[in-house]
Amino acid sequence: MLFDTFSLRATSLANRAVMSPLTRTRAIGNIPNSLMATYYAQRAGAGLIVTEGTSPSPNGLGYARIPGLFDDAQVQGWKEVTDAVHANGGKIVVQLMHTGRVGQQANLPSGAEVLGPSAGACPGEIWTDGQGSVPHTPARAMTSADIAGTIDEYVAAARLAIAAGFDGIELHAANGYLLEQFLNANVNQRTDGYGGTPDARNRLVLEVARATAAAIGAARVGIRLSPHGAFNATGSFDGVDEQYLALVKALSALGLMYVHLLDHSAMGAPAVPASLKASLRAAFDGPFILAGGFDKASAEQALAAGQADLIAFGRAFLANPDLPARLRENAPLNDPDPGTFYTPGEKGYTDYPVATAG
Repeated sequence: MLFDTFSLRATSLANRAVMSPLTRTRAIGNIPNSLMATYYAQRAGAGLIVTEGTSPSPNGLGYARIPGLFDDAQVQGWKEVTDAVHANGGKIVVQLMHTGRVGQQANLPSGAEVLGPSAGACPGEIWTDGQGSVPHTPARAMTSADIAGTIDEYVAAARLAIAAGFDGIELHAANGYLLEQFLNANVNQRTDGYGGTPDARNRLVLEVARATAAAIGAARVGIRLSPHGAFNATGSFDGVDEQYLALVKALSALGLMYVHLLDHSAMGAPAVPASLKASLRAAFDGPFILAGGFDKASAEQALAAGQADLIAFGRAFLANPDLPARLRENAPLNDPDPGTFYTPGEKGYTDYPVATAG
């Protein structure tokens, strides 16, 4: 089933293998470039490519060298990427990722600031090109005006995504970034309408989903979720399963492009309970993507069991531009080089060999 075609709402996919969003930090000046176009075009054999996290706001550029999508130079850079992917027969959506409190002032452009649902610093350190690894900058708690402005930024970025030639967008509400910061009770300490109860914590994600769907059409808006994830000091909390079930039911009513559910257990985090995966799958009346530690056999098993419509692969796509062809032919896989995951340049990025078709 992994190599069957699939209709993702109005978007026709050549197979059911999705390239997961993978931060690569090659966007010098936060602008996509020709090297990135080469990288994504090499991987156009995926049924669907989800780009690396791309900020809808100057405030969301928390990491060094991640791309944005809020000005014309970025649109033109991304247009080169989408043209290259489409020329190779692929489909591609941009993941909109506002880093929120996961940031460093040194990585932000002039006038931008680190924001979050609540005041305080994300634990740990973050890389800066000028100072090396340093602690996260303490976030300023967002006001109601900040929240309204951020929703507007997502809407503007969604429109720019279509102008840049993307087949849709993915809202990144996982891995401890801004949207999940509002969802997560360990991070969100607000007591207003955006925190304090499960419905209030879900509110921003639903408002962003509704607003972007209204702007570009619900069939072009997907979302990524990671309940029980532990990245960026999030973690499980009382009532997490019930809260996410309510969230996905509300998202289903919007008719979104897909829900993309991430399980971090392959990387040492607690597993998303199988019962929750099944409940969320049943609650969403639409395409469902599972991600997290899959290989060919487990992907086929999940598809055959009806646990998902599509399966996302992450690190395997880093080192294997032709991953779907390799999987189909049972060809050996290249091993990724972790030392080049986040470095500038083509090494460990566009220089992995392609298998000879057998």
